[in-house]
Amino acid sequence: MQINGFFNEAGQVIGDVIRTVVEFLLAIFTNFFGALEEFVNGLSRSLGFNASFFSILVLVIGLWILWGGVRALLRGSLLGAIVRIVLALVILSWLIM
Repeated sequence: MQINGFFNEAGQVIGDVIRTVVEFLLAIFTNFFGALEEFVNGLSRSLGFNASFFSILVLVIGLWILWGGVRALLRGSLLGAIVRIVLALVILSWLIM
């Protein structure tokens, strides 16, 4: 009878540890994804567009092209910089309107 009590207690302790770890990870990821969602909502509200995956993707692509234009300008490639910056501004203005 003493052995069954030991295994019962050991199982409860291991179960409590697993439950605590799972609840801890759930709290961390819930807070992380909640913060990410609030960030995207605030960003989309301030720029005036819908917070969809497509809109965020277009925003990232537009900023990437704009960054490429700035880098081209810093390298001294004036024509490439103008083309990229104008293209990025067209994409970003289309998104914001």
